[in-house]
Amino acid sequence: MQTKLLLYNTLTRRKEEFEPINPPHVGMYVCGPTVYGDPHLGHARPAVTFDLLFRYLRSLGYKVRYVRNITDVGHLEHDADDGEDKIARKARLEQLEPMEVAHFYTERYHRAMDALNVESPSIEPRASGHIIEQIAFVQRILDRGFAYVSNGSVYFDVEAYNKKYRYGRLSGRNLDDIVANTRELDGQGDKRHSYDFALWKKAAPEHIMHWPSPWSEGFPGWHMECSAMSTKYLGEKFDIHGGGMDLMFPHHECEIAQATAALGRDSAACWVHNNMITINGKKMGKSLGNFITLEELFTGSHELLAQAYSPMTIRFFVLQAHYRSTLDFSNEALQAAEKGLDRLMKGCEVLGKLRPAERSTADPAELEARCAEAMADDLNSPMVISALFDWVRIINQADGGQQGFTAADIERLKDIFRRYAFEILGLRDEKAADAAGAGRDYVTPLVEMLLDMRRAAKEARDWTTSDRIRDGLTAVGVRVKDRKDGCDWELE
Repeated sequence: MQTKLLLYNTLTRRKEEFEPINPPHVGMYVCGPTVYGDPHLGHARPAVTFDLLFRYLRSLGYKVRYVRNITDVGHLEHDADDGEDKIARKARLEQLEPMEVAHFYTERYHRAMDALNVESPSIEPRASGHIIEQIAFVQRILDRGFAYVSNGSVYFDVEAYNKKYRYGRLSGRNLDDIVANTRELDGQGDKRHSYDFALWKKAAPEHIMHWPSPWSEGFPGWHMECSAMSTKYLGEKFDIHGGGMDLMFPHHECEIAQATAALGRDSAACWVHNNMITINGKKMGKSLGNFITLEELFTGSHELLAQAYSPMTIRFFVLQAHYRSTLDFSNEALQAAEKGLDRLMKGCEVLGKLRPAERSTADPAELEARCAEAMADDLNSPMVISALFDWVRIINQADGGQQGFTAADIERLKDIFRRYAFEILGLRDEKAADAAGAGRDYVTPLVEMLLDMRRAAKEARDWTTSDRIRDGLTAVGVRVKDRKDGCDWELE
């Protein structure tokens, strides 16, 4: 691993040289969606951010175990301890089983991620599938004296924890500030203090998602799922924990407290957070009327949208800003991203058609160095894009005869663009893909007719005709794969 990656650790508030705990293996846990509604614009940014990190770590030669959870139980309406479970509420309103709701919206999320070219994680655990692990984790915290049972629920004792450790290390808050900004209990609640949070909740009679535990028939607190699942799949000490900045408090703060209470230390070595997407300067929210789902973006069906925007336009829009900066959505910004993406893809197309010159007038090593330096500096994707744009201009000049590249340098440029634009940034040439799809629709009946003729020739043992058809298809870019029960084909 020659490249030294600097990552901004939210916990220490500085860039740190990334050194895996167990090289070359890297363990990365990222908080995934709560699946009770359609994936929206806010889901796109963390998905693309941590897909970028996943792709880049692998490009450096690391073996990455990327765990991204699905929250399908325990995320309550008002906060971590109050209100109705969001998925249970959706199920009640639509008269469905909660797991029907979770499955439906998980599938919607997966389709949206596929469209954005976000790679699947190594493991995608669900909260509802890890109740036993969460109960065991709660018991460890109880055994160490940092939790208490009250009326069948189990609460984390923030005050007891704060006496030995510091609660608020991640968010920069101290307990006095939290007390001052937390609603006081009126004596009717089960918690000792208003700032204590639930590890396990006793289910009310009408609650439709519940499991047996040593304390009550109930369900885990929202924060508990990530502590239990991250350590189950990555061990009690792993490399990276990621998520949106909106999760820093209380979710990630509580995760740190839970892990430290149970294990004696935080389980994650580095905390990475992406910033928010705003819409015309305002936080996205249903109450503001600016809540835009990804499907609405792809189809242009929301009233705030001037047009439809392709998935790669959305991905490019996200990558144009550094992941730790606020990203403001507007039609003008997305239209600019659309034009920028088109310019980059056309540059790649021109590069593929360049004719070699006797000598090169520019050195591709400069582009490679700029891209490598930018990515190693806390995933600076805007600087990678800027470097690629500068070289698109040089490539266009070469196409016009003002610059020149040898055959070897052209191949090197192709490799650099492939690595950074497509493999690391994760972009796709949508227009080329659409053209290929349209071409296949036109070609399919012709290929199938020829394969029927080949099948008949094989049945007649006319091997000469059979081979001639296969070789002819291969020559025009159709790969034939023979099977015992027939054959498959694909365009190369």
